[in-house]
Amino acid sequence: MTRAMHTPALLLLNDSPRLPLIASLAVRFAATVTKWERQRRSRVNLSKLDDRLLRDVGLTRDQANREIERPFWHG
Repeated sequence: MTRAMHTPALLLLNDSPRLPLIASLAVRFAATVTKWERQRRSRVNLSKLDDRLLRDVGLTRDQANREIERPFWHG
């Protein structure tokens, strides 16, 4: 399964043709944890927005609450 990795260092490591299996797994794990942390932070920040700011980004309070309540591992 291929995952999109946005960190240049992780991309470089992942594209290395001689990367040992354990290193490849470590890179994928790091990319996954990084994605989860980014999603968690995004939801924490979303929870801090007031209704006016939510309207500015096109969300209702109910939509924001549904997103905030999602587990961090759900994209």
